[in-house]
Amino acid sequence: MFRSFFFLVAALIAAFTHAGTNEEGLKFLAAKEKEEGVVKLPSGLLYKEIRPGVGKTPTISQPTNCHYAGRLIDGTEFDSSYKRGQPLTFAPNQVIKGWTEAMMLMKEGAKWELYIPSELAYGDRGAGALIPGGAALIFDIEMLEVLDSK
Repeated sequence: MFRSFFFLVAALIAAFTHAGTNEEGLKFLAAKEKEEGVVKLPSGLLYKEIRPGVGKTPTISQPTNCHYAGRLIDGTEFDSSYKRGQPLTFAPNQVIKGWTEAMMLMKEGAKWELYIPSELAYGDRGAGALIPGGAALIFDIEMLEVLDSK
């Protein structure tokens, strides 16, 4: 009984101490939101359309070929398909929440810059050694092609 109670209390403490986006990220997102051309969605995701698309919009499970580059708000790049010289294939339901939401609005051929609060990215856990917990992230994403579902 005591053991179950202990785990319940620990879970509640963990739930209520969720930090979300860190202070630097919140300041960055607040400033970015005021920039011309930046759109804020109800989830908190911000984006700027660099180039509109004219093709198809993917379904949640429809694969796409995309180029992307991800960086921290200080400009540190942590991943780039451009640098690898090859786009990646993935569906909106295979990526972080911020990407999923953006991809469902993008059309084939579009290029957007995304400003993602940590709650829609990797949260408090971060990702590997390069993305700390609570980090807001910036992604350039270029939807090259929406592939046929099989």
